[in-house]
Amino acid sequence: MFMTLNKYQVKSLVKFMLLIVALSIVAVSLLYTDNLAKQLKEEERAKVALWAEATRLIATMEEDDDFDVTYALSVIKANNTIPVIVTLQDGTVIASRNIDSSQESNPSYINQTIKQMKESNDPIIAGLYEDQNIVIYYENSILFTKLKLYPYVQLVIIAVFLLVSYYAFSYSKRSEQNQVWVGMSKETAHQLGTPISSLMAWMDVIEAQDGQMNEEVRQEIQNDIKRLELITERFSKIGSEPVLSPVKLTEVVDETVGYLSKRLSSKISFDVVDQTVDSTVHLNVPLFAWVLENLTKNAADAMSGEGAMRYEISETDRNVFLEVSDTGKGIPSGRFKTIFEPGFTTKKRGWGLGLSLVKRIVENYHNGTIHVKESNPGVKTTFRITLKK
Repeated sequence: MFMTLNKYQVKSLVKFMLLIVALSIVAVSLLYTDNLAKQLKEEERAKVALWAEATRLIATMEEDDDFDVTYALSVIKANNTIPVIVTLQDGTVIASRNIDSSQESNPSYINQTIKQMKESNDPIIAGLYEDQNIVIYYENSILFTKLKLYPYVQLVIIAVFLLVSYYAFSYSKRSEQNQVWVGMSKETAHQLGTPISSLMAWMDVIEAQDGQMNEEVRQEIQNDIKRLELITERFSKIGSEPVLSPVKLTEVVDETVGYLSKRLSSKISFDVVDQTVDSTVHLNVPLFAWVLENLTKNAADAMSGEGAMRYEISETDRNVFLEVSDTGKGIPSGRFKTIFEPGFTTKKRGWGLGLSLVKRIVENYHNGTIHVKESNPGVKTTFRITLKK
C-alpha cells in the first residue's frame, strides 16, 4: 500500500538519494581505479623486468656471441615512460632511463632518486653481472600517477555537484520561507479567531442578563479588545527591526499564561516556576508573547484539551532558559527539526506556520535558540528557549 509523501518527506528522500548516488559514484570510482592501478603497476613491473633483462644481455654479451641484439635494443628503446636506474649490488650505476640526463653523473641526485624509487616500488633483482647481482630501481610512470590522482579529481567534481545541489535546496528553502509571508493573512485570521470567538460568547452572556453587564464581563471584553490590538501590532512588526527592551521573563510568561488559561480548556492546569534571581532579558514583548501563545496552543491541541502545562525559567551566568512542557502525544525524534519548517503540520486544519514563526521570532529577532529538548508521548514534551541576558 503506497502512502502519499508530504513535501518534507520528499525533500528528505531526494537528499538521501543524492547522498546515495554520490557515495556510489565515489565507491565505484575508487574500486575501479584501484583495480586499474594494480593491473598497471604489475604490467609496469613486468616491463621493467623485461627491460632490465635486455639491458643485462647487451651488457654481458661477448664479441664472439652469436646473438641478435636488435630485439633487446628495441625493448630498451620502447621504455619512454618509466624512470629506471640499474645498479650492481655494490651501488655502481650501470644504466638508467627516463631520468634527468643532466644529473646522471651527479651521485647526490642518483642516490636521492634511488631512495624515492625504493619508497615507490620494491627493487627487482635480475641476474648477475661481474659476479654481482643486478638491482633495478624504478618509479611509476606518469600514466600511473595520473590514474592514481583520477579518483581525487572525481571527488572534487562530486563535491561541486553536492555544492550545487546544496544551493539548489537552499533556494528551495528560501522559497518555502516565502510561503510564510504568503500565508500570513491566513495566520492572521487564525490569530484573531480566539479573541473574536470570546467576544461573541461574552455578548451572549450580556444578552442572557438582559443587557446588564457586570464588572468581570466588562473587564474580559476589554482584555479581548486589547488582544486584537496586540495582534495587529505583532503583524506590523514582522519584517521590520523590532525594538528590544530589558524585561523580566517571568512577567511576560505570567501575563501570557494568565490570559490563555481563561480561554483554553478548564481541564488543562498551568504551572509557572521561576528559578531566576531578578534576571532580565532583552525582549520585544508583543512578539515574544506570540511565541508563548503558539507553544501553548500547540500543546493544548496535543493534549486534546486535557493535561498539564509547565513553564520553567532558569539561568546561568550568561543565559536565561525557558522550558515549556506539556503532557501531550509527543513528537517523534526524527521530526525534532522538521516541525520548525514552514508548512509542516500534523493537524487536519492549519497552515503549519506557528512553529516556523516561533523559530523566526526567537532566533532572528531575539538572537536566541529554540529546540525540542525531549519528548516522551503522554509523559512530557519540552521545548527549550535560550536567551542571552
